[in-house]
Amino acid sequence: MATQNPPVSQTRSFSTVFLIEMWERFGFYGMQVLMVTYMVKRLGFVDSKANLIWGAAAALIYATPAIGGWVGDKLIGTRRTMLLGAVVLTLGYAMLWIPTNNAYFLYIALGVIIVGNGFFKPNAGNLVRKIYEGDDTKIDSAFTIYYMAVNVGSTISMLLTPWIRDYVGAKYGDAWGWHTAFGVCAIGLILGLVNYTLMHRTLAHIGSPADDKPVDARRLGLVLLAAIGMVFVSAFILQNQTVAQWCVYAAGVVILGIFVHLIRSSEQHERAGLVAALVLTVQTIFFFIFYQQMSTSLNLFAQRNVALSFDLFGLHLFNWIPEQFQSLNAIWIVLLSPVLVLAYNTMGKVGRNPSVAAKFAWGFAAVAIGFFIYGVGARFAVNGQVSSWIMVWGYGLYSLGELLVSGLGLAMIARYVPARMGGFMMGAYYVASGISQYLGSVVANFASIPTDIKDPLVSLPIYTALFNKLGFAGIACTVIALAMLPLMKKLSSSHSDSVANNPLPPVRSEEFNTPS
Repeated sequence: MATQNPPVSQTRSFSTVFLIEMWERFGFYGMQVLMVTYMVKRLGFVDSKANLIWGAAAALIYATPAIGGWVGDKLIGTRRTMLLGAVVLTLGYAMLWIPTNNAYFLYIALGVIIVGNGFFKPNAGNLVRKIYEGDDTKIDSAFTIYYMAVNVGSTISMLLTPWIRDYVGAKYGDAWGWHTAFGVCAIGLILGLVNYTLMHRTLAHIGSPADDKPVDARRLGLVLLAAIGMVFVSAFILQNQTVAQWCVYAAGVVILGIFVHLIRSSEQHERAGLVAALVLTVQTIFFFIFYQQMSTSLNLFAQRNVALSFDLFGLHLFNWIPEQFQSLNAIWIVLLSPVLVLAYNTMGKVGRNPSVAAKFAWGFAAVAIGFFIYGVGARFAVNGQVSSWIMVWGYGLYSLGELLVSGLGLAMIARYVPARMGGFMMGAYYVASGISQYLGSVVANFASIPTDIKDPLVSLPIYTALFNKLGFAGIACTVIALAMLPLMKKLSSSHSDSVANNPLPPVRSEEFNTPS
């Protein structure tokens, strides 16, 4: 890339990406926190339909970055692709601002958001990597701060947009409440784009080789045509659940086939690492089934069966809106991340840092306990309403599991997969994660409440039955992960004997480890 004169500090370059990422996550999570209940309450969808539509959208949101990273690296440049993604996302949220109850319009808007996310997500993360390229000490600290930006932006929006919906809805009508809340997501990204415009010179020397060349009008035109086509393909998939199911199953077969092919065609010394990566990827897929409950079954559970008042020792503190409970995930991530970093570093100094496979087992155990907490809380429910504090502690364990499992997922790919396959395998990992998001929505439908059921005393046992089953599933995943430890230790040892490995970063997440 071009050398800056005078040189731009890494901190200023990082700040530019940090701020636009913060606003992008503000918009995305502000939209996500409302989407399922918007489909149920405003569009009149039954729970099962709303869950599956969002599950299909989430699957596509996870899959498209695999393409967006390639577009940034090879076609129009990392910086340009990230900027294009931000503009497209703004357009998608602005479409949701329009007060219409037309379902197909929603599918188109979600299609625009899916495409925008595919362009933005991988390239923002890649820019951070390129800023600190060659400086391993600083890059881990930078990504930790970057991840904090993700959670700061998402926490604020998940608390704010439900409040805006209720406030505007009370004054100007329900329709304006919902659409104004979505509009705030667009405003957030507009602020991010304004900030980027003011600071973009700090990134002039960062990017892929394509960023140094003039824009190729033909390539850009093809990218835009493909993006428009993908919007309509996504809308078609979202409104045709049979097509969505076949796409998910086909993608699963393809991912498995890719792993089998790579293992069979790899060098002998590479196979142990690839088998280890396959085992851990399968475990991560199971985790994302649990993760998808946050925006589906747990969200709808909060709507119907959670007391919204936070009280302590008989003293009323405040009330929450049901959707705001989803922000607990981000809040706990911010609180727990530094604790885990300290724990890993402390154990590492005395040579007792657990393996990735062991951390996966701990993560599943935390998730299992978290879901059982909801079941226990139901035993003390009053008129079908469980205490809001049950949600706090359930989300806390659920978030600890996220850091221990999905937070190490792509770092695991970096450790076990040969460098020449790294970018491709990270893309495959994202697609696999998307598959499990859809499967998570299928699982959430075991607690789909019929529209004629309004009594919380009737809906409570339906939800707790699902959460208890998920708790037992978490125990099963823990047992399997523990049973796999000897094999994983053997595979890891074989891999270490043949390849010089870098230390595994202490805390990583799908939010900032993106395919290149």
